[in-house]
Amino acid sequence: MTISRREFIRLMGFAGAAGMLPGSAFAAARKPSDLYETPHFGNVCLMHITDSHAQLNPVYFREPSVNLGIGDAFAKAPHLVGDALLKHFGVDPGGIEAHAFSYLNFDRAAREFGRIGGFAHLKSLVDRLRAERGDGNSLLMDGGDTWQGSGTAYWTRGKDMVGACNLLGVDVMTGHWEFTYLDEEVIANIADFNGEFVAQNVGITADALFDYRFPDFDGFDEDAGLAFKPYTIKEVGGARVAVIGQAFPYTPIANPRRFMPDWTFGIQDERMQTVVDRVRETERPDVVVVISHNGMDVDLKMASRVSGIDVIFGGHTHDGMPAPTLVANKGGKTLVTNAGSNGKFLGVMDLDVRGGKVRDFRYCLLPVFSNLLPADPAMQSYIEEVRAPYRERLEEPLAVAGETLYRRGNFNGTFDQVICDALRSVNDAQISLSPGFRWGTTVLPGQTITMDNVMDQTCITYPETYRREMSGEEIKRILEDVGDNLFNADPYYQQGGDMVRVGGLDYVCDPGAGAGKRISNMTLDDGTPVEAGKRYMVSGWATVGSQAPGRPIWDVVADYLRDKKTVKLEKLNTPRLVGVQGNPGIADYPG
Repeated sequence: MTISRREFIRLMGFAGAAGMLPGSAFAAARKPSDLYETPHFGNVCLMHITDSHAQLNPVYFREPSVNLGIGDAFAKAPHLVGDALLKHFGVDPGGIEAHAFSYLNFDRAAREFGRIGGFAHLKSLVDRLRAERGDGNSLLMDGGDTWQGSGTAYWTRGKDMVGACNLLGVDVMTGHWEFTYLDEEVIANIADFNGEFVAQNVGITADALFDYRFPDFDGFDEDAGLAFKPYTIKEVGGARVAVIGQAFPYTPIANPRRFMPDWTFGIQDERMQTVVDRVRETERPDVVVVISHNGMDVDLKMASRVSGIDVIFGGHTHDGMPAPTLVANKGGKTLVTNAGSNGKFLGVMDLDVRGGKVRDFRYCLLPVFSNLLPADPAMQSYIEEVRAPYRERLEEPLAVAGETLYRRGNFNGTFDQVICDALRSVNDAQISLSPGFRWGTTVLPGQTITMDNVMDQTCITYPETYRREMSGEEIKRILEDVGDNLFNADPYYQQGGDMVRVGGLDYVCDPGAGAGKRISNMTLDDGTPVEAGKRYMVSGWATVGSQAPGRPIWDVVADYLRDKKTVKLEKLNTPRLVGVQGNPGIADYPG
């Protein structure tokens, strides 16, 4: 059950297993003189970051103008954008928080309020809150997608981010893109991590269990067949807090299976219920939380099916939600949060825990503005040190942005279009395809596009490009498959990314139609219809199956940008949408 802000505030009688009173949960009700003024409340402070995608330095990041909710998700968080989102959460338009949570007036507001994130600035905020709450009264959790997303993360195999998280003081984490390094690299990084890595839904294949490659790994449980600890117990503010891990369920589907051949994944909500029940019975916690990388829609469904969880701190879909969503289940109610991406936000939930349960809470999602927070000297020094060997390459100027270059949104963003145009131009193709990743930082008009920016958009461990013929039928099938993944009415069939980006191709999309019926009227840029039986030269990258033969995508894009000098798009290949009129998950859309 997803409820509105007004309904949430009215629920003063809310009780049940969690025993929480939600009356003052919303950050929108705060009117502090200081954006980071969070009055002390309760005895347990749970802090949450997620999906930082290896962004050690402050960046710009534009929130989506398209995040469609279909079926039961219509007009509900997180599928709200722009004015609809601000109104739902009671955020005043035009101010610094409106800029943090929405795409509105992005260029002007970005120049006014400055960059967001940066681990040195995040460190200062975390340390401030820890000091205000008192020693031993806080816990910092990381929802994953931390070790991937930058050049330095790629070249160090995620070790730069392990070190940064150790300095930040992360206590517990789970993962997704972490698994896209080789499995032995994952195990080594977890061993170097000072916190605990938890994932109740990552098992070991039956064949691998007979001769497991990592028998001495601390999290390995042979009897349960689990690769990592399913949960941990932390003493916080005099309370026992159970933190259960939920890694990204579709890792071997969304990413190459060859990187994690011995591990199994899945939503595993039945096992989650078993773990929650066992933890409640044997560990006697005062609070049970899940640190999740399901994606918010999946978390909302899981919360309705699994009882006994007080709070789900979610990630993967990069939804910066100013307040939790309250979900009813057979055991009571569960709060579901999501804390954005790219180091942009720190979620802070203060709990009043007494008599073995949560009595009340306060929650706020704090935007990390680098202009408002000092850089922690030790973290800043570390960042400069890990970037030093690669600085010359990262800072290479490639071109100048003639308009805002961004990615986030259900369909083509402008930086996605640059990638698609580069594939077509450099690889001499009629059509290009690029995955709908939600990570990737923003470049403002007039700024120099550096190799650093290109790596932020493309840096994965399977970056190889391809150029091959595909039939019109094949191309349509790809679009339909991704469309069903994105717009399926059942969240358990969604994998959390956005629509595949296209170059040289236009089409009509009906997001609310059934499987295989969403895509129609495919045409080339010149208006020529795409025929099912005709073959077209297509270029793309990031193949999940067999490894593609071409150069890394960042080299292709860099070549294109060096040649262009100034980037001003001639065309944005966004589809014409039908059936979405009145949907508050779309605004200012050109099609």
